[in-house]
Amino acid sequence: MSASASPGPFDPAGVQWQRVSPRLVTVRLITLGFVLVVPFAGGVVAAVLSGVPGLWAVPAVVAALALWCVVVIPRQVRAIGYAERDDDLLIRKGVLMRSLVVVPYGRMQFVDVQAGPMDRWLGIARVQLHTASPSSDAAIPGLVPVEAERVRDRLAARGEAQLAGL
Repeated sequence: MSASASPGPFDPAGVQWQRVSPRLVTVRLITLGFVLVVPFAGGVVAAVLSGVPGLWAVPAVVAALALWCVVVIPRQVRAIGYAERDDDLLIRKGVLMRSLVVVPYGRMQFVDVQAGPMDRWLGIARVQLHTASPSSDAAIPGLVPVEAERVRDRLAARGEAQLAGL
């Protein structure tokens, strides 16, 4: 393969990918903990109170799932990237099930920045792109607020410039 050839559909040639903040890993792990604590505790309580040894499988499965997610979530966050090109924005994500979303600036209707309580606590935000397509999954999670603001303003300006040229 020559140096100028594209390595695949998920890594277009000449694209400089920007990474998201590693703080996103912490947010996702804490969220996972909140989700899994109830089934784990419920399984332990049911196994202890009932005396049925087979019920210990429930907390064991929940613990195994939690361990698997602790391994996978950091890889998922490292796989998230975005790149601003002249005419469009690229957003990639996924380890096993990879995706690459290409959003032409002229198709953007508006851009907003979102941050939940845990995001604000850890100093990250999410830039959400809204297009005419209801199935558009154009979002960049895990940006530090200054970068989120810069990306929002830059994308809004590029979108307006593209619309003005039509």
